[in-house]
Amino acid sequence: MPGTIWNFGDIFDTVGAHHGPGQPALIHGERVIDWPQMTQRSNNVARALRAHGAETGDKVGFYMRNQPEYMEGFAACAKARLTHVNVNYRYLDDELVYIFDNSDSVAAFYDAEFRGHVERVRARLPGVKTWIEVGGDGDTPDFALAYESLAGEGDGAPLDLERSGDDLMFLYTGGTTGMPKGVMWPHKVWREANTEALVQIYGAAPANMEEHLAFVDEIGQHGRQLPACPLMHGTGLFTALGALLNGGAVVTLEGKAKFDPVELWGAVERHGVTAMAIVGDAFAKPMLKVLDEAPGQYDLSSVQSITSSGVMWSMEVKRGLIRHMPQVALNDSFGASEAVGFGMSTTTAEGVFETAKFTIGSNCKVFSEDGREIQPGSDEPGFIARGGAVPLGYYKDEEKTARTFRTINGERYAVPGDWCSVAHDGTLTLLGRGSICINSGGEKIYPEEVEEALKEHPGVRDALVVGLPDERWGQAVTAVVEPAGANAPDEATLVAFVRGRLAHYKAPKRVLFRESLGRAPNGKADYKAIREFALSELGQHA
Repeated sequence: MPGTIWNFGDIFDTVGAHHGPGQPALIHGERVIDWPQMTQRSNNVARALRAHGAETGDKVGFYMRNQPEYMEGFAACAKARLTHVNVNYRYLDDELVYIFDNSDSVAAFYDAEFRGHVERVRARLPGVKTWIEVGGDGDTPDFALAYESLAGEGDGAPLDLERSGDDLMFLYTGGTTGMPKGVMWPHKVWREANTEALVQIYGAAPANMEEHLAFVDEIGQHGRQLPACPLMHGTGLFTALGALLNGGAVVTLEGKAKFDPVELWGAVERHGVTAMAIVGDAFAKPMLKVLDEAPGQYDLSSVQSITSSGVMWSMEVKRGLIRHMPQVALNDSFGASEAVGFGMSTTTAEGVFETAKFTIGSNCKVFSEDGREIQPGSDEPGFIARGGAVPLGYYKDEEKTARTFRTINGERYAVPGDWCSVAHDGTLTLLGRGSICINSGGEKIYPEEVEEALKEHPGVRDALVVGLPDERWGQAVTAVVEPAGANAPDEATLVAFVRGRLAHYKAPKRVLFRESLGRAPNGKADYKAIREFALSELGQHA
């Protein structure tokens, strides 16, 4: 038994051997995969990946919605010493090609639902040697392997591999500018950050595998984590990964078309869900609406916590949820794909914090632009920086890595670009991103990408895109267009035009028109002025 607990594959092997039949690992509707089954199946998939040419350190794309095969495939990659690459299932062809190509993926899991997309792009991706189809009706295409066949073939024995805490998982993030970037997370770094969180919650954390198994028996195996948000995003993946590594179970919803709060509360009651991960009011408001319409209909006594990350979660909605679950702790987690643990705000029936206020993480500091540490209570704004358990940087992008992962006063920090002020007691108040990135319902959207799509229309001379406050989504993508000539396209036409070129969530919620966008002579855009114009036109306030 390994003495340390830094490699995911080693942990999955050890917990899998420890748990007996009937201990659930993955739950999806009425389908339950217990730990012995998940262990055997993931071992078989891991061995199959290597048999088809994948070698230590190779990348594997995950092009799936939430389902058991996502986390089972993740475990398989960890056991085979392969690197997980998350793929946004909303992407269209060019976006898919970029992710698979940029990540150097040699294999990919994809849901049968997306077969048409894969068929269109695979000729452009010669580096992906192995396509593995999940689901379907047994009619797997000639170019792909059937996931279920791989999972069921073999003796399910552990792989004879010596693993390392330096093995990687990738988390592709929208970032603030440019195309998505792959954050390189060594297993040992993620585990260190996770251990810090356990210390905060329980006062101590396992230091070796024997202690970890004791933690699994006492606490971890009882966890039932439901990621309501996508596993292909950090919030969903990280919360699910923590639950599974600690010997608990991950519960996923069956609905594919859209988030269904009725299905969620039914799953909570049926499976005794203890924790959930959401993304702000876009999830919380529909959840509360269902409970308000039918109070007492669901048994919610198992729910201990709900965690949101990525956008603000309004206090009114939190109080509403606590009315139905007085025992619950509602956590706003302040983190990023580039680092976790910047801060936490917890709301319970006994006490609440103001929206946007966080207790600063133990390894975090706030700095001015010239590298001075901001003194608490000074009212001086600064950027939050996370030291300690910090990823390696962005895959194949040294320039952006240098900008985000910075050495300040001799220590390396992750600096995602969030600005805040610090109170005397160390409480953080978020002030916003120091960039023009739009965060809509947890999705990061780069204005430049939407602008370029709009400018492909012959009736558009120029376009700028900003994020405006939105009650449900946090920010709404809003375009301001400079028409080309007298016959300008209307708003609906341009929204549909963008939807034909980019993932639908990137399309503007509103399109406004202006005779001139007021660019400087060097072409630089005045986003502040454009945002003020859009707010005025729509009768909103900043």
